[in-house]
Amino acid sequence: MKNFVIYILASIQRVLYIGMTSNLEKRLWEHRTKKYPESFTAQYNVTRLVYVEFYERFDSAVAREKQLKSWRRSKKIRLIEKDNVEWNDLAPS
Repeated sequence: MKNFVIYILASIQRVLYIGMTSNLEKRLWEHRTKKYPESFTAQYNVTRLVYVEFYERFDSAVAREKQLKSWRRSKKIRLIEKDNVEWNDLAPS
């Protein structure tokens, strides 16, 4: 069972946010409703789910999140566009 999700959110202007959660549906709701109004995602309206990876182990997920956050923007964009060329929102409505 895959318990942890690494995700990338994007704004219309393609501002990126990388996060990790064990409950993607709840976390997306928090981002989209701006539950934390002072957060980066709320301030920059970063709400579209454009990339996901699933992990069984917490330590693997944390390591991958740190790895992705250390990448240059161009490499993150290539990762997203490998499977989501149009930058479509991957979350169900």
